[in-house]
Amino acid sequence: MYAIEARGLTKSFRHTPAVSGVDLLVDEGDVVALLGPNGAGKTTTLMMLLGITEPDAGEVRLLGHSLPAERVAAMEQTSFAASYLDLPERLTVKQILEVFAQIYGAPRRRVAEVVELFGLGQFMKRSKSQLSSGQKTLIGLARSLLHRPRLLILDEPTASLDPEQRSRLWDDVLSLPARGGAVCFVTQHEDELHRADRVLELRDGRLV
Repeated sequence: MYAIEARGLTKSFRHTPAVSGVDLLVDEGDVVALLGPNGAGKTTTLMMLLGITEPDAGEVRLLGHSLPAERVAAMEQTSFAASYLDLPERLTVKQILEVFAQIYGAPRRRVAEVVELFGLGQFMKRSKSQLSSGQKTLIGLARSLLHRPRLLILDEPTASLDPEQRSRLWDDVLSLPARGGAVCFVTQHEDELHRADRVLELRDGRLV
């Protein structure tokens, strides 16, 4: 069974093609990178993989579940993180992680585990307004790993991180494939490509 099985994904916006006939297969335990310039169709592809954007043509299966019909079952085992995702305004970091642990059905001890994993202990009492953009990104990633997903999809997760944070993030995230999970990530940092088992390049909405 593939972690991601996408065939013929196609999407246009106002008659302008964004993605054209993309086929993507990701095995369980694999780390796959999507590389490409701005406007190549990377984020649109991820949004279709997640069932957030409906394709004009093509089909998606995540962990054996067909989208959109079985999206709920797929999302129970899938996480998404990106540097542009926002955090709840009035909650502290501790409250954010505890709330999402409840939503995901993760045990309370898992909050302490991801806090240690990402070195977030000193930020637990801070609210969103007291955090830097890099800290917000790390918290979003910690949130995405609370329920130990079998599939992790990342859209430029290191865009707002410094080099030390970037290195630490990959060391943590890449523990997922060691447990049989899969990772699919978008990046524009060519120095991150060695983290992937396979690198796929998108240009003008097509895999080249």
